[in-house]
Amino acid sequence: MVAWQAPDREVEALVGGRHADPFALLGPHETKSGLVIRAFVPDAATLQAVEADGKVVAELTCRHPAGFFEGLVKGRPAWARYRLRARNDGGTWELDDPYSFGPALGPLDDHLLVEGTHRQLYERLGAHICTHEDVEGTRFAVWAPNAARVSVVGDFNRWDGRTHQMRKRVDSGLWEIFAPGVGEGTIYKYEIISGDGRLLPLKADPFGFKGELRPATGSVVARVDNFEWHDEAHITARAQGAAREKPMAIYEVHLGSWRRGEGNRWLTYDELADDLVGYAAWMGFTHIELLPVSEHPLDASWGYQPIGLFAPTSRFGDPAGFARFVDKAHQAGLSVILDWVPAHFPTDIHGLAHFDGTPLYEHADPRRGFHPDWNTAIYDFGRREVANMLIANALYWLDRFHVDGLRVDAVASMLYLNYSRREGEWSPNPDGSNDNKDAVGFLQRANETIYAEHPGTVIVAEESTSWAGVSAPVYAGGLGFGFKWNMGWMHDTLDYTKLDPVYRTWHHDKLTFGLVYAFSENFVLPLSHDEVVHGKGTVLTRMPGDDWQRFATVRAYYALMWAYPGKKLLFMGQEFAQRHEWSEERSLDWHLLGMGPHHQGVQKLVRELNLVYRAEIALHAHDCAPEGFRWIVVDDAEQSVFAWARFGREGDPPVVMVANFTPVPRPFYRIGLPRTGLWREILNTDAGDYGGSGVGNLGGVVAVEQGAHGMPASAEIVLPPLATLYFRWEPPAASAEAANIPKSKGE
Repeated sequence: MVAWQAPDREVEALVGGRHADPFALLGPHETKSGLVIRAFVPDAATLQAVEADGKVVAELTCRHPAGFFEGLVKGRPAWARYRLRARNDGGTWELDDPYSFGPALGPLDDHLLVEGTHRQLYERLGAHICTHEDVEGTRFAVWAPNAARVSVVGDFNRWDGRTHQMRKRVDSGLWEIFAPGVGEGTIYKYEIISGDGRLLPLKADPFGFKGELRPATGSVVARVDNFEWHDEAHITARAQGAAREKPMAIYEVHLGSWRRGEGNRWLTYDELADDLVGYAAWMGFTHIELLPVSEHPLDASWGYQPIGLFAPTSRFGDPAGFARFVDKAHQAGLSVILDWVPAHFPTDIHGLAHFDGTPLYEHADPRRGFHPDWNTAIYDFGRREVANMLIANALYWLDRFHVDGLRVDAVASMLYLNYSRREGEWSPNPDGSNDNKDAVGFLQRANETIYAEHPGTVIVAEESTSWAGVSAPVYAGGLGFGFKWNMGWMHDTLDYTKLDPVYRTWHHDKLTFGLVYAFSENFVLPLSHDEVVHGKGTVLTRMPGDDWQRFATVRAYYALMWAYPGKKLLFMGQEFAQRHEWSEERSLDWHLLGMGPHHQGVQKLVRELNLVYRAEIALHAHDCAPEGFRWIVVDDAEQSVFAWARFGREGDPPVVMVANFTPVPRPFYRIGLPRTGLWREILNTDAGDYGGSGVGNLGGVVAVEQGAHGMPASAEIVLPPLATLYFRWEPPAASAEAANIPKSKGE
């Protein structure tokens, strides 16, 4: 063996896929004897290094029958570009040598990842189609600091982990390689050998932008940097004003079951952009909230056990299709919120679990790194690189897909070390406390970063405990969310409305108690997917009585909800009073809208509620502030009547809500009002158009200077059975119309 030749042990290690640094062996290398070119091309009988025009640079000698070649080229610099020409009995082919290219990442990437501040980490990790050193291909990069070897494998190299062994960046644990000729649509995974020598199951790319349709689990090379957007006006308007002062009526949707196509097939992103967006806009919603769209292997998880955090699920199309969906929503005036799952991840072998053979993304201590309820792993929020990945993922959806916000799933499970754990199953802090300080720090930094990078977006916490300051700013000691789901309101109000009216008098506080803490956070009132599954029934089937009473109670309940302080969220199907529990396996029961007036009446009411809520500033401007609310009737438990006033800014007309949760009409009910004059009845859930009996106030009432309920004025009103009314004060100029008030719908 001459001096410039590779030692046999290194050749054997390379062809065995166990070489510690393949870039130190393969490719062009300067030696004292001249330039040496080494290459590994399985199945090649002969191999030449050639110029771009085909001129032979060097004949490479086969050193190992597995396909290892090397040759000496005198008088040629190492940086000069060459290609490889291979031959065997089957023919001749040419390829660019991946080991002839320099690094695609730089020291700044190493530094920012280790520091945990690489905000656009998704632009560096994953698979990126690019031109590198004047050659087209794809740059692959993955974080696996404890691996002994990482290769990218796919159809392009016959899934042979020996041919694209990656370069390790020792300072950060990143691995990278430029694969010339690999383009869009290529399926790939990472082949990893752990530090202790185990060949791990093939791993999908944690930063993959597209995934194969389940049950396949590969990542797919895709572009997400070339979408054409038409939503400039929406993005500009989004950044103006505070979200807490704007109307927010959210339509929560599972894309796979909102509506199905022929043969029970999923609709595509483009079909949903036409049908779902058009419907939600017509219904008057301001936001569509999507159950997680990140790639996930199991339909029944509804997306809450994601594997591909950066990949819109292929169930409905490609990333460009999802971008068109968001763009179409924005053009229709709808904002898009995504459910986001940083609390845990599934342990499927092709995912993040023990990614490089060690607990890398998950906390190493199972008392902090494993979730017993969901059989999932919990992220190590204290590890800077992991927190960096999650924050970069949040930013990715806002940067690349222009989404308007995130609803963060299962926040309570992140905040408490003993969440759903018995004594002895959790590890307390040194001071004995149970708060997960790493998770708290992560959430605070994530919220600060997101709001700094994308003003006007909303970050909503699904947090089911009394943790203080969830929606308070970080500088004030809060978690920094924009909003929090009001789970207490949801449980109390559903518990109340499901009671037979005769028993409601003894549970009056179920509807009054929530106002004690209604302004302690910026709340969203959720009637979510969790309330229509697992034997709970639907909003309609919870209600007591015959069908007429059930529908009437649903209508009264929705109108009370829309007048209650807080933003609104309604899960799909509940806007027309779905009868069957939701299932991800089938479409909603849209045929119900053609079966009599009641389902269609609820749908009409929800549409009207959205339009009124958006039009009446008093109903939304102070959703999160106590100055926007005042009780009128709080203690009429005997008759199950509730009334309050909502106020906007100076000069905005107030709106009064009155609800009767008994089937008894009350024709002479005197109610206190903040002002004298005309109060127009702008909504009556008992109107005939909604399927009600048509009892009402002939369009409005006139308040006189007779105090009641602590108010300076009052009026005698007709309260329909199981109904909610809205009255809006009209300025004095409108008082002249009092003698000729138009009738409300259905009266």
